[in-house]
Amino acid sequence: MKIRLTSVFVDDQAKALDFYTGILGFVKKHDVPLGGEARWLTVVSPAEPGGTELLLEPSGHPAVKPYRDALVKDGIPLAQFAVDDVKAEYEPLRGLGVRFTQEPLDAGPVTTAVFDDTCGNLIQIATQPQ
Repeated sequence: MKIRLTSVFVDDQAKALDFYTGILGFVKKHDVPLGGEARWLTVVSPAEPGGTELLLEPSGHPAVKPYRDALVKDGIPLAQFAVDDVKAEYEPLRGLGVRFTQEPLDAGPVTTAVFDDTCGNLIQIATQPQ
């Protein structure tokens, strides 16, 4: 069993695509119209173009807003992305205007930081334990 796809709910798919590709450096993999304004819109890491896809899923379902609002209120990230060095990612992202809700924090064998993806979610970046 493998994880092939996971998703984040986004308020605006075009804005999310700009953020996830233009700021975070992901690459668009699929962009399929679904009728109306909705699209099957996925991005991948350029380091693993055949790897796990992140679906930028429209947040239209009524359960999404209260769920995301509660997570953000409590400071809980919706997703986590692995990076080689959190502190090395932090300053360039801040320079691009990314708003962090948690600065780099050493937590034993990992370092984490949390940012706002501008689309309604908190995202954590973390080093992986060696």
